[in-house]
Amino acid sequence: MKEINDIIRAYETALANNQRMALATVVKVEGSSYRQPGARMLVTEDGRLTGAISGGCLEGDALRKALLAMHQQKNKLITYDTTGEGGSEFGVQLGCNGIVHILFEPIDIHDPNNPVALLERLQQNRRDAVVVTLFSTEDRNAPIGTVLLANDADDHFTAPSNIDLSPLTADIRLAKDSRQSFLKEVLLQDIPMEALIEYRAPSVHLVIAGAGNDARPLVEMADILGWEVTVVDGRATHAVPQRFPRANRVLLATPERVREQTDIDPLTVFVLMTHNYHYDLSLLKTLLSTPAPYIGVLGPKTKMERMFSDLAESGVCIDESQRERIFGPMGLDIGAETSDEIAVSVISEIKAVLSGRKGSSLRLLTTKIHDDIPTMR
Repeated sequence: MKEINDIIRAYETALANNQRMALATVVKVEGSSYRQPGARMLVTEDGRLTGAISGGCLEGDALRKALLAMHQQKNKLITYDTTGEGGSEFGVQLGCNGIVHILFEPIDIHDPNNPVALLERLQQNRRDAVVVTLFSTEDRNAPIGTVLLANDADDHFTAPSNIDLSPLTADIRLAKDSRQSFLKEVLLQDIPMEALIEYRAPSVHLVIAGAGNDARPLVEMADILGWEVTVVDGRATHAVPQRFPRANRVLLATPERVREQTDIDPLTVFVLMTHNYHYDLSLLKTLLSTPAPYIGVLGPKTKMERMFSDLAESGVCIDESQRERIFGPMGLDIGAETSDEIAVSVISEIKAVLSGRKGSSLRLLTTKIHDDIPTMR
């Protein structure tokens, strides 16, 4: 979501400066690639690039293609193929041995449903959404572009009014229900097309219970990732917004009030690090019945065992599904000691949990780093 946030900010700046711009989107990958379908980059006419469509090897040529799309005011689908020797066809070296299809869309600032305007609607609330981008690798004159944002069952925003997208209705619903992106081959107006049906989840919301100095690097790293950050503490001397300028909210609240003041959804995660045992214990008790997928507790294993014991003595029974969401000691085992290192460890563990990964070294993988986006027939 951070990439989308950065693109939207760059878009608003370009609008204020009356600059032309184009959006580059990775719509299909065959083989290996640094970025996967759904990666985006905004290019403005002064050559400014926001976002990324590769590890840096495609951006130079992509700038030229984007400027051409702006000049011609026409969508362009460009294929970068480096499966052969050297990848010299486009003068670039991907180093990934893959084929990457990138759609370039000039932005019509007068169109309320232009591609970036559609992405901007993702910001309006914490709801998951589906973005549909149409293209054709067979007919280069056919790419239509980013055409639809669906962020609930009856809330569709469609740019081209002359295109019937009803054949994709079931696929959009499937993407949302399964929380999965995929490619779909579809016949629209007798033209064979492909649709990147892209599931977009809300940003992660990190709630840090504890406004001590050791929370600062955690706030800063979460902000770099584009996560929403709330800092909460029961001490008026610590829960001060000026101490955490990168946090979205700083709350002064008792453990019981934290839940009342926080909307907790499946992408809301908690870190308990107040250094006040009873505050952390009371907050943990209130969080057990929430959908929070990660509840991290700072401190040694003995502290976690004591918390489980005290909860049991108070009549709170923790079932296996609840225990699996509690991480204490929190963080990955990277030998972290300083507060900065601990923040890296904790943020990495949260990301691994949310991605369904183990957090081990990539060199131990026996599969590809990224899962392939399936094609639905």
